[in-house]
Amino acid sequence: MTWRPQYRSSKFRHVFGKAATKENCYDGVPITRSVHDNHFCAVNPRFIAVITECAGGGAFLVLSVHHTGKVDPLHPKVSGHRGNVLDIKWNPFNDFCIASCSEDSTVKVWDIPPHGVLKNLTVPWKELQGHSRRVGLIEWHPTANNVLFSTGYDYQVMIWNLDSPEAVIKNPVRTISHHTDVVLSMSFNTDGSRLATSCKDKKIRVLEPRTGNLLQEANCKNHKASKVLFLGNLKMLLSTGSSRWNHRQMALWDQEDLDVPLLQEDLDGSSGVLFPFYDPDTHMLYIAGKGDGNIRYYEISSEKPYMHFLTEYRSHTPQKGMGIMPKRGLDVSSCEVFRFYKLVTIKALIEPLSMIVPRRSESYQDDIYPMTAASAAAMSAEEWLSGIDKGPLLQSLKPGSRVPDSYPELSSGLGSKGLGNSLGTRRSQSRPGQLQLAYIQDQLGNKECRSKTSVSNGQDPTLCSPPKTENELRLKFHKQQEEIRRLREMLNQRDVRIKQLELEINNAPLAPLPRRTKPPSPLPGLLSDHPLPCSLTLGVSL
Repeated sequence: MTWRPQYRSSKFRHVFGKAATKENCYDGVPITRSVHDNHFCAVNPRFIAVITECAGGGAFLVLSVHHTGKVDPLHPKVSGHRGNVLDIKWNPFNDFCIASCSEDSTVKVWDIPPHGVLKNLTVPWKELQGHSRRVGLIEWHPTANNVLFSTGYDYQVMIWNLDSPEAVIKNPVRTISHHTDVVLSMSFNTDGSRLATSCKDKKIRVLEPRTGNLLQEANCKNHKASKVLFLGNLKMLLSTGSSRWNHRQMALWDQEDLDVPLLQEDLDGSSGVLFPFYDPDTHMLYIAGKGDGNIRYYEISSEKPYMHFLTEYRSHTPQKGMGIMPKRGLDVSSCEVFRFYKLVTIKALIEPLSMIVPRRSESYQDDIYPMTAASAAAMSAEEWLSGIDKGPLLQSLKPGSRVPDSYPELSSGLGSKGLGNSLGTRRSQSRPGQLQLAYIQDQLGNKECRSKTSVSNGQDPTLCSPPKTENELRLKFHKQQEEIRRLREMLNQRDVRIKQLELEINNAPLAPLPRRTKPPSPLPGLLSDHPLPCSLTLGVSL
């Protein structure tokens, strides 16, 4: 028998967590004291949103990702709900669109201004009225644009088409009524053709979301699931919950057969809910417990034993909720593969936590950054409702790579200026009837580009005038801080590059000098017997 090593080779064996410094955290955030088992935080590359504690109605805070440090206690909020906000989610294809659900039985979709919330926002873009009791969970479709799922304490899962022209939508596209108790979590597979739910009745269900048909149902008496998650294209489900003896537990399931779990593992005896997060690009699974300070992470494979424990990040500050940054917002220069935003209630703090693969080289690492989901929708809501399923559009995270257009078939008819090439046209996709207007504005913008550049260096001339109000002054300050931060990053990158070049020059081996051959002496006998003076010797050698 040949000897085999007891370890497995992995690129992510030494992944470590790096918490942000106090200056790069968000301090003084009045985080909600709700006991609902949600994340309470949503992040995209532009904004971070967090549900806050407020008196009378519900509100959440929207901050620029770069607006770190002390948060103004009087910072404007999104405060249009009449009850406590229970969940918030950013639109994956529009960084300025966020949905929220509340105890007032409504779901509201908000349009965030490009420069952030400068005054209290109370009027939503869309209001969805269909639930009879409070709404506790919302989820966007992963590939279809403007398709939103919501579920509440009326045990119904409702599907909404936001392309509808009405500002107040009262009739969902479809209602799924297979659940007999409160739905605790929802998760889509990669192309959005399957929806997995965990329910308070201790059952895990796999549904066909378009028709609402029940495909699989698990009723395991030894595992009470609270959260369920699709594991990318591995055709497996992961659920977290508790065992019969109230130990926190994970279970792995085959999505085609939910009779018996593939794997069950007890973690500890704590009581906090376990939040699972999966990265399909690296096949890494992160388990964070509510009220814990640690985060466990594993590597998932399609063969037994399926889960491989890597290590654990530990800290002394417990998290109440977690937000995650999409892959397109990570820092690839530092080999960052995942980023959490921990809500630390006892300190009123939001702490970014980066998961980093240690690499010496600062160049782009292709092996840890495969093609990932882009910020463009693969199809429209009408296409999805008509029965079409498409996988997500992919993009490279390499700096300078091109972002794919939304709806490639439709974009190809518009020439080189597709729907996804500019922010204005991407936002117009979610506004029915404004596509032609956005296209005309885009054409007019090209003609006015030179005049704007000569007057205001590419900015709106009104923004170049001196600030007249406190909000304008705050906006100017944030812009200057962001510009200073960007310039500092550029200087740091150049300094690092200069040091690298200096080290390469110092470590480069010197080429040996060509050896000179002494020319033959014209008088060998005379020189050997009678040495010449120095001056004559020098002349002969020359």
